[in-house]
Amino acid sequence: MVDFSILERRILVAGKKIPADVVIKQGKILNVFTGEFMEGDIAIVDGMIAGIGSYAGNEVIDAKDKIIVPGFIDGHVHIESSMLLPREFAKVVLQHGVTTVITDPHEIANVAGTEGIQYMLDDSKDLPLDIFVMLPSCVPATPFETNGARLDAEQLLPFMTHPQVLGLAEVMDFPSVASANKSMVDKLAATQSYGGVIDGHAAGIGREDLNIYMSAGIRTDHESVNSKEAKDRLDLGMYLMIREGTVAKDLEELMPVITVQNSRRCLFVTDDKLLDDLIEEGSVDHIVRLAIQKGLNPILAIQMVTLNTAECFGLRNLGAVAPGYQADFLLLDDLESVAIHQVYKKGKCIVDKGQINHAEFPKVQNPSASLPKLHSKKVTLKDIEIPLCSRTCNIIEIIPNSLRTHHRRESVKVQDGVFCPSTENDLLKLAVIERHKATGNVGLGIVKGFQLQKGAIASTVAHDSHNIVVVGASDQEMLVAVEHVIKTNGGLVVVDGKEVLAALDLPVAGLMSEDTSEAVYQALKTLNSALTSIGSPKTFNPFLMLSFLTLTVIPELKLTDKGLFAFNSFSHIDVSVKE
Repeated sequence: MVDFSILERRILVAGKKIPADVVIKQGKILNVFTGEFMEGDIAIVDGMIAGIGSYAGNEVIDAKDKIIVPGFIDGHVHIESSMLLPREFAKVVLQHGVTTVITDPHEIANVAGTEGIQYMLDDSKDLPLDIFVMLPSCVPATPFETNGARLDAEQLLPFMTHPQVLGLAEVMDFPSVASANKSMVDKLAATQSYGGVIDGHAAGIGREDLNIYMSAGIRTDHESVNSKEAKDRLDLGMYLMIREGTVAKDLEELMPVITVQNSRRCLFVTDDKLLDDLIEEGSVDHIVRLAIQKGLNPILAIQMVTLNTAECFGLRNLGAVAPGYQADFLLLDDLESVAIHQVYKKGKCIVDKGQINHAEFPKVQNPSASLPKLHSKKVTLKDIEIPLCSRTCNIIEIIPNSLRTHHRRESVKVQDGVFCPSTENDLLKLAVIERHKATGNVGLGIVKGFQLQKGAIASTVAHDSHNIVVVGASDQEMLVAVEHVIKTNGGLVVVDGKEVLAALDLPVAGLMSEDTSEAVYQALKTLNSALTSIGSPKTFNPFLMLSFLTLTVIPELKLTDKGLFAFNSFSHIDVSVKE
């Protein structure tokens, strides 16, 4: 409920009966409703815009020669993928003009359940960044892997009334929706009863089956990889999320589908983006720049990260520079290059010429002691042997900068009846080790495309169940990498021989660091240098690539702690191909 005194002040400022707290003068304002530019003073009171016209204020800011646009909104992001806590993530994205994010804490929920969701909500309190949450819909993501928790409608219901919660996050279990599985229907119905939005995850879903998603109340999708898929989603009434992250880069393929007529149903999102890319490239501001460079009208591009996103999620006071809207806006030096001069949140300057105002951030620490620790059985060399009944094997072939993989069949080296990795043929061993319940599960496979010449890399960031995933040129090096991440309660590691070349510890649920963004960024640079020394190419990020090799809801072949998984049959298969 709006406090009447605050509403009264806003009305009095709008009517010029009392002065505004802040007035922004002489800027050129982008009107995202009409696609035009307008002039006038922006009067701000209590963090809201009261009027645009001719106003007096207690503080006056000169925006001469600047273009004023709404603060950017990232409509689909997993904060955990930055490996930062929300309070540190906020400092990074604010510098890129992002004043609001809609996040799905799916990753930490798969590790820690409701405690993980609450942890993210608590850590995002009182930040100068609006962090809205979509509740994880699929925990566990599938029954084909072991994760740390289970969330049914009963566990999600207490969060539905939380002011930061907007609805249900990416529904990736299409078979459960299509079969009207009771657990899934309960989540969908509960969300709709609270007026929430429901996000989709329609990877590999054809046009006819999209009818099922739409009938279930699912209204968005970020998994289109070609123009036909994108057009199908727009035709049937979905919001099209165009993703450009660290691995999934869909903008170039989907740009041709955007028209003046349908652009208001399109959003730009990052989904998964690592910290070094966030710092060096940016967030959705980077996508806006790329789209403009590729020929998209700058006004349409900015609408896609402001008003369109706000309307999609029912954020009625965000996404525009207009009376009655929250005073979240950017001062740009130039529209075409989206050169950010200053970032304002609720009328306060949070970023000035790339420098963050740390005074606006709370000092409260959010203890992670209540979150689960790694709980894995000791792994031996015998555990990661792959016995083969034939030389012809099912191979996971990575597609650089894509979530998808190819399912190949190739002849491999065999020694004493077990698979022998070959750097010459670029065929390495892949293992997924269960780390939540000490089941002792170890899934094994063969992967092509990493191009490592030696060594091993391991990570506890492995979508969606976040077990330990490791790839290597030798069993001994893989074991060293696994032992290190277990000892540090999670993280990323690069190993050469018996030596740990570089590591980034992620003690918060095995997903996030408690360190500053600057410290994590430096650790990632050290990791990247170590990766180069073992032969990793610079054309894709091997850690992010590794993290998606366990994602069973994306085609074609993946690996879980229970074994090799084929998307087309939605079942586990053997590594060996029987001859």
